[in-house]
Amino acid sequence: MSIEQALAAIRARIAKAEIAAGRPPGSVSLLAVSKTREVADLRAALAAGQHRFGESYVQEALDKIAALAEEDIEWHFIGPLQSNKSRQVAEHFHWCHSVDRLKLARRLSAQRPAGLPPLQVCLQVNISGEASKSGFAPAAVCAAAAEIASLPNLVLRGLMAIPARERDFHRQRAAFARLRELRDALNAERDLSLDTLSMGMTGDLEAAIAEGATLVRVGTGIFGSRTGD
Repeated sequence: MSIEQALAAIRARIAKAEIAAGRPPGSVSLLAVSKTREVADLRAALAAGQHRFGESYVQEALDKIAALAEEDIEWHFIGPLQSNKSRQVAEHFHWCHSVDRLKLARRLSAQRPAGLPPLQVCLQVNISGEASKSGFAPAAVCAAAAEIASLPNLVLRGLMAIPARERDFHRQRAAFARLRELRDALNAERDLSLDTLSMGMTGDLEAAIAEGATLVRVGTGIFGSRTGD
């Protein structure tokens, strides 16, 4: 299957899931996870109308950003981010989904160039409590969100999570529901107007959309399995 065909299939899955959840058409955005992919693959996706791309490795991403500088692309950083690489993300990306500690948020705000609009960020939540996953514990989210929302060069848009992998649809939904409920509680208690739930990937995007995802992150479903997957 070509990248164009795969994108069409993923978009059809998203549209079907929106209908099943009683949500308006186009209420869910697709982020193409392009980490480890060649520039040619991104160009193929661009030709098929995809303009949002998610990267997880800073140097690899910077090379692609330079190679595709003439293209209309919204770049999202979605992977774990070391503090010593925060400046590159602050300078070259439109979004960062993986803000998992206050120190990182402060650095991103301080390092965002004055000539650029604020960096759009999501607070990463360890919604399943996995020791192997980074992110704020749910109980720590409220205080962290209040501080991050106050930083001058960031706009806190919402929450991101990568729940424990589940095959059962209802168990998938349960994890995503916890993130949605946490977002809703923040909006009610802190009046933050968070509008983004970055959740759902190739294997569970229907469950995420059923629970209110506004952005799904899809790599394998568009580009195929990476070498070694």
